Amino acid sequence: MKILVTGGAGFIGSHLCDHLAGLGHELVILDDLSTGALANIRHLLPSRAVRFVPGSILDPATVDECTRGVDLVFHLAAAVGVNNIVDHPLRSLRINLHGTENVVQAAVRHGARYAIASTSEVYGKNDADRLDENADRILGSPLKSRWSYAAAKGLDELIATENSRATGVPCVILRFFNVVGPRQTGQYGMVVPRFVAQALAGEPITVHGDGTQRRCFGSVHDVIPAMTALLDTPEAFGTAVNLGGQEETSILGLAERIRELTGSAAGIRLVPYQEAYGPGFEDMRRRMPDLTLAGRLIGYRPQYRLDDIIKTVIDDQAR
Repeated sequence: MKILVTGGAGFIGSHLCDHLAGLGHELVILDDLSTGALANIRHLLPSRAVRFVPGSILDPATVDECTRGVDLVFHLAAAVGVNNIVDHPLRSLRINLHGTENVVQAAVRHGARYAIASTSEVYGKNDADRLDENADRILGSPLKSRWSYAAAKGLDELIATENSRATGVPCVILRFFNVVGPRQTGQYGMVVPRFVAQALAGEPITVHGDGTQRRCFGSVHDVIPAMTALLDTPEAFGTAVNLGGQEETSILGLAERIRELTGSAAGIRLVPYQEAYGPGFEDMRRRMPDLTLAGRLIGYRPQYRLDDIIKTVIDDQAR
């Protein structure tokens, strides 16, 4: 098939492109390289079956041209990372709302099945045990830019599903929970690569808040095959599906584990949220996915444990 991947030079996008190219598909990769990197896909570019388009999802003409003639669209391009969202809220909103609208409208116009990347951020401050896809969203004040990402991605899901219902073109919402792996950068606040980089450099590992907040981390190597399987599963069409891991840890525990696995003697420093992100920043205490639906639809069972995930990032950064 011919497949468009927006954000294909990014962390998850580049791994998806590797997977799709390995299956023999023809690829169109659209990326403005604002957070992605050409180095992530350079090894694919000599292939005649791969075309890289340096452009923005905010340009409807470029999106339409890239979508023409494709069978599937994986929409991963977005403004991502807590630091990025807090520092550039208006730009992030434009990308995540208008960009998604451009991609979805092009997909339905050309009759291409599509999947859009969403996030566990949509659940906001809901810290219930094992959040399922229909769990309530609990967001903070709309006046706080911290919640603009969650609000935008929630609207992205509606843009995708309502366009699908109106046109009959199938779509799937991929709701990621802290996906981690090689090529991920800590530049925009992603915690595992940031901790690993600090530990390898012998610098103090900086934990924001008190470190008791709890998360589950999933491997990109588990998630990528699930993404393609879901877009081939009619029962998944028109719905959101959680994807991630099942091994829960505190952020302080994560820092300690990374220090041990890197053999670092670096200390751990707690940094108040106000110092890290500015006044009024809010975080969620716990976020753990219920993966029952993904398991039922495609037999999804995470194979990578937390130590395995951390080691893939250590190996990547130690090269």
